[in-house]
Amino acid sequence: MKGIKYFSWILIGLVLLDCSSEPVIVDPQIASLIAPLDDQTCLDGASINDSQSNVDFQWGASQDALSYELVISNLMMQSSQTYSTTDNSITIALTKAEPYSWLVRSIGEEGTNPASSGSWKFYLAGDAITNYAPFPSELISPRSGANVTPSLENLVTLSWSASDVDQDLLLFEVYIDQIDGTTKVQDLDFQQEETALDVEVENNETYYWKIIAIDTNGNQSNSGVYAFRTN
Repeated sequence: MKGIKYFSWILIGLVLLDCSSEPVIVDPQIASLIAPLDDQTCLDGASINDSQSNVDFQWGASQDALSYELVISNLMMQSSQTYSTTDNSITIALTKAEPYSWLVRSIGEEGTNPASSGSWKFYLAGDAITNYAPFPSELISPRSGANVTPSLENLVTLSWSASDVDQDLLLFEVYIDQIDGTTKVQDLDFQQEETALDVEVENNETYYWKIIAIDTNGNQSNSGVYAFRTN
């Protein structure tokens, strides 16, 4: 009898231990982007009026996601909007003849970490436009707000990437100064999507830099200004 009672208490203890354990919280997985395609040329959308078109965004279902946040950035205006949905698609009205990027954040249960997809770019077609400006260059390094140690020759490497749906990128204008990034220091012919340039700097100073990308038709795009400080 004692053995039976002892065994019963063990079973009760195991049941109580199992009931008191916390459920496992799992972060959602990254959503796979479907449409619009990355670097899509002249996406038509569904025209609403002279200035706007509806664009359908689609992505694959994300495991353990309860909802999604679609983040759309106007690359020319350097502005972003976020849209929430529980579906795997959503239609958004956007301004025509502008470059955009988009990504999806998968949102899980409370206490989990959202999972962000990569970012895709496209150009929304405009009425009677046959050639588009390059996508604004993505400034890679130095990142804005970074502290940078110059080389022994007091040089810092600026690096950026750029692309153009028309494949007619011509050159880059490089701007850098200690005020607002409006001083052009060099023109560089376009050779590849990722470009780097060494510039001379002084120690313990703040610098502002940007890249203007220009195509063969004279269309331009502005990267926006990044700031960094030298050590």
